[in-house]
Amino acid sequence: MTPHGEPPSESLQELARAHGVATDFWNFDGHHQIVTAWTIRSVLHALGVRAGDEGEIQASLRDADLAPWRDTLPPCVVMRHGTDHMVPVHVLDGTEVAVEVELEEDGRVELRQADVWVHPRVVDGQTLGRATFVIPADLPLGWHTIVARVEGREPVRAPLAVSPDRLPFPQLARVRGWGMMAQLYSVRSKNSWGMGDTRDLSELASLFGDLGADFLLINPLHATAPVTPMTPSPYLPATRRFVNPIYIRPEDIPEVAYLSGPQRSLVEWAAEDIRPTNTSSAPIERDPVWEAKNQALEVIHGAGRSRGRQRDFERFREEGGSGLEDFALWCALMEKYQGEPFPPEIASATSPYVARQRRELAARVEYYCWQQWIVDEQLEAAQRAAKESGMGMGIMQDLAVGVHPVNADSWSNPEVFAAGIGVGAPPDMYNQQGQNWHQPPWRPDNLARDAFAPLRDMARSVMRHAGALRVDHIPGLFRLWWIPEGAGAGEGTYVRYDHESMVGVLLLEAYRAGAIVIGEDLGTVEPWVRVYLTERGVLGTSVLWFEKDQTGHPLPATDFRELVLATVDTHDLPPVAGYLAGEHVDLRARLGLLTEPEARVRAEANLERDRMLGRLYDYNLLQDEPTEREIVEAVHRYIAMTPSVLLGVSLTDAVGERRAQNQPGTDTEYPNWKLPLADGSETPVLVEALPSTARLLSLVAAVRAQLGEDDRLA
Repeated sequence: MTPHGEPPSESLQELARAHGVATDFWNFDGHHQIVTAWTIRSVLHALGVRAGDEGEIQASLRDADLAPWRDTLPPCVVMRHGTDHMVPVHVLDGTEVAVEVELEEDGRVELRQADVWVHPRVVDGQTLGRATFVIPADLPLGWHTIVARVEGREPVRAPLAVSPDRLPFPQLARVRGWGMMAQLYSVRSKNSWGMGDTRDLSELASLFGDLGADFLLINPLHATAPVTPMTPSPYLPATRRFVNPIYIRPEDIPEVAYLSGPQRSLVEWAAEDIRPTNTSSAPIERDPVWEAKNQALEVIHGAGRSRGRQRDFERFREEGGSGLEDFALWCALMEKYQGEPFPPEIASATSPYVARQRRELAARVEYYCWQQWIVDEQLEAAQRAAKESGMGMGIMQDLAVGVHPVNADSWSNPEVFAAGIGVGAPPDMYNQQGQNWHQPPWRPDNLARDAFAPLRDMARSVMRHAGALRVDHIPGLFRLWWIPEGAGAGEGTYVRYDHESMVGVLLLEAYRAGAIVIGEDLGTVEPWVRVYLTERGVLGTSVLWFEKDQTGHPLPATDFRELVLATVDTHDLPPVAGYLAGEHVDLRARLGLLTEPEARVRAEANLERDRMLGRLYDYNLLQDEPTEREIVEAVHRYIAMTPSVLLGVSLTDAVGERRAQNQPGTDTEYPNWKLPLADGSETPVLVEALPSTARLLSLVAAVRAQLGEDDRLA
């Protein structure tokens, strides 16, 4: 029990289950936890469900029972291609109804009624009947519309998504593929503007493609608020649909070639003050980077475009639709109010006062739309460079689990988000206090009523110029750990989502983009979830340090899952060199993040390291008294011996870095998401140096040799 009070009553538990709210769970060390009544009531309140007393609970139970009957058609239907799908239609008892599907492309398909009898119900004083219609299994993949033609009424419509039953795996040059993983902001070149950008991304993709890689996994590029101070975490964005323009390389914009002398000087001067930081080992500061780039972008945007380029820009805006326009307006308002809370009358895009702001800020809205167009073009060029270098997939984008508490998405569509709730994770062995990421979650009910448009549009945008998508915390499509405002990270509970529909929408958009999906399924995950995702063609994630047998020893290489992306480490852990040195324990002890005695945690870390070294010796991957470089290569050769279809090699491991990019459970105590790429002595490593970095080339050669690719080594 948590400190907030008593256990829930039977009726409160029944109401919670009706809305997908867990009343108990098993924690990471096998103990059964009962969720308190306070937590359950707080979560139900965020879902718009009254549960203050027994009378409200009983009324809400009746509403939950009758809710499906109040809709003629379900709000949205997501079905698998290849399997018939039954759809209920509710009308006045005895009323004639016909149902058809309007196809996304031209055409209509009449649906037959199934011989299914359901007893009529009295709902809000009317007797309603249910007719069941069959959507055929052979409908084409895509977004269609169900149309119910009810006697005496206007037709009723509902979106229909037909998704792949299983997402096909891409045709790689080899049976198994490997790739590099990099935090793009940290990888700088001589001409970067203080942090990595799209030009650096193109160079990295070309380099690793030449070395035989099939993909380059990068951190999320999601947009943040365009004001300082800028949020450093790529996993806490203002929106997951659009891109942070801080990744633009100004000189790569075509209009720069036609700037006048004074205009070009302004762009060059903007870069002069920031470029010297490329060779600094100090943490990356995004604020001066953005201020310099924004100054240059203002000049380039103000110089205008040719008629053809302007037409391309206008087409981009048309394609982006209201989502792009609302995001650009939010950016303009953030700029106007300098990041301070908006006045109440424009607190959301649904306010009638917003139309006036849209007119007054039209020039700034255009500017922020233009930024999205430019960064989209540059990401397209990076993916083209990746594919031309021989990569099977190219850029692998990363999708964060949620958004910042102050975000553009909930401003544009507040009804989809649960107010007063933060998303996180319950305590586990690596984060023993639990985690609160302070991200407002989607409401499952309203997400469905919005036809999963937020998920669809986001997935479509992120995979626009990518060959693969890594979904951070993919169990969040099944259930999320909701933490009520004012509660500790461990005082939350799980809320279930319609995973069949959400996964279906994601797979449909991935299929259309020609991309594969990798789910980060680490931590506390229900076993059936991994089985389900595998059946749908979604790859899982295996991290060497987390893969252990029942005795706590490293899992034998042959026992790794096949349909996964296997890596040695993650951005939340030190690279191999740091992990072997116990820096993950040193750091947590220094920051006061340990909930067990330091000596015990350190002893367990040493045992884990010794067991890993022992396993490497067992596999003849190490000789006596190995060097640090040899151990780094050995652990990567070990994952190359597994059956896993994809292998990921961290760029930090390839250059000898020892520091983690992020320490969960901290904010300002550690320079999260700010560390530049550096070697073991914390000397920055620039993009230009990578092709001749002996340690990197040696690690790549070791992985490829283990995979039997040494004959193809560039």
